[in-house]
Amino acid sequence: MEASFRPVSFLFLAFLFLPNFLFFFCTGLSELRCINTERHALLNFKQDLIDPSNRLSSWTAHGDCCLWEGVVCHNLTGHVNELHLRTFYLGDFEAYKRSQFGGKLNPSLLDLEHLNYLDLSFNNFSASPIPSFLGSTKSLTSLNLSYAGFVGVNEPKMISHLNLEKNLLSGIIPDCLMNWNNLRVLNLRNNNFSGSIPASMGSLTYLKSLHLYNNTFSGKLPSSLKNCEMLVIIDVAENRFAGNIPSWIGHRCTSLMLLSLRSNYFHGHIPKELCTLTSLQILDLSHNQLSGSIPRCVKNFSAMAINNISNDHLNSYNQYFGGPLPLESALLVIKGKLLEYSTILQLVKSIDFSKNSLSGEIPKEVTSLQGLQSLNLSYNFLIGSIPENIGTMGSLESIDFSLNQLSGQIPSSMSNLTFLNHLNLSNNNLTGKIPLSTQLQSLNPSSYVGNKLCGPPLTVNCTSNGVKPNNENISSKETGGLEVDWFYVSMALGFVVGFWSVCGPLLLNKQWRIMYFQFLDHMWYKLKGVVSF
Repeated sequence: MEASFRPVSFLFLAFLFLPNFLFFFCTGLSELRCINTERHALLNFKQDLIDPSNRLSSWTAHGDCCLWEGVVCHNLTGHVNELHLRTFYLGDFEAYKRSQFGGKLNPSLLDLEHLNYLDLSFNNFSASPIPSFLGSTKSLTSLNLSYAGFVGVNEPKMISHLNLEKNLLSGIIPDCLMNWNNLRVLNLRNNNFSGSIPASMGSLTYLKSLHLYNNTFSGKLPSSLKNCEMLVIIDVAENRFAGNIPSWIGHRCTSLMLLSLRSNYFHGHIPKELCTLTSLQILDLSHNQLSGSIPRCVKNFSAMAINNISNDHLNSYNQYFGGPLPLESALLVIKGKLLEYSTILQLVKSIDFSKNSLSGEIPKEVTSLQGLQSLNLSYNFLIGSIPENIGTMGSLESIDFSLNQLSGQIPSSMSNLTFLNHLNLSNNNLTGKIPLSTQLQSLNPSSYVGNKLCGPPLTVNCTSNGVKPNNENISSKETGGLEVDWFYVSMALGFVVGFWSVCGPLLLNKQWRIMYFQFLDHMWYKLKGVVSF
């Protein structure tokens, strides 16, 4: 009996203390204090920082570092996992400058062996290079040094999510960056890097997001980049790259979702190989020197052909890449304005071929991209008519076909574009009546100028057949020609008719001339007599 009682007693005691046991792990974690060695590491790190506004006043010798400003500890172990030391601009620039950290980074950070996130962005480390010891941190997977004022890069060893955006970095890309074999995100935007991209960048086979926007890189995109088959973003806009758009992008980067080559010196044709990028959602080739026609195979951009990206689609990418898509942000010209998209970037679908030398017709196949939100083909040499079934692209919010040589009428199906809020068809050879719809008539008349169009919102009236404009009351500003004032025309015509009606017979008939002059002499003598009297 006593033996059988012991298991029952054990179970009874287990159930009695189980709630307290769970309570310790679930709610008693606030009692867990930070590791002593890590507290000292943070205090040493603080010593080399310049903190003019004393933001780190909570960092004291006897305090719990897990409760310090900007420090995040693990819930169970108490190890320091994250440091959030970014400076935020809150509307007062002077206060923002005073609150920026400066100084240098102390290698005591190496003692934070469980640190996986470090954000020092928007500070002022203008006197310091990026220290090499950051590459030796064992657990660091996300490093954000953007807008921090660093002036150089020392040799690193290993890191993965690298952000050096908006610093004072210049020169060529250091080869040492290519030693970070696990690098997934490389963000060098808004610096002054120059020269060619090193071929060694092709060794970053885990790279998913490449941001080189707004530097002075030149040369061609190295073919070694085709080894980076996991790339989701290639953003090299606002540089000096030249040559043809490499066809290997379409052959190798099959998961690419954003390709921005805007504002460079790429020339030649748009390679048909790009059409194999079925996951592509944003394609920006504007402001280059491209020629030839738009490939009809653009219909193969299947990610642009569906209205919404389903959760299943996103989840499959997350599983494949081992985490959320590293889309970050991008600058796009949409609705006639340069806009930056970040949190909703993966929902944007856009094609921009503007300011090139493209010719031929707009391929009707483009209308199969019914999920497209922005289409910009302006400043080219496109001819022919606007595709008749453009109205099936029900997600379009912005269309810009301005400054081409398009002809024919505006398709009536365009009145079905209920989401359209930006349209520019100006300076083409379009004719006829503007289709009636709430969207098309609510737009600014400047959207239609430089054509031979009529009907609202223009002041040019159309005849009953809806095609031929009535120019009777059109001013010279609207027609682009000289204004005719029929009052002055009729006055001049009357003078000419009256003059020749009187003088013509006198010149042709001698007897009438003699009688006319005798009449004038007679009238002169009578007038002279009246005056002398």
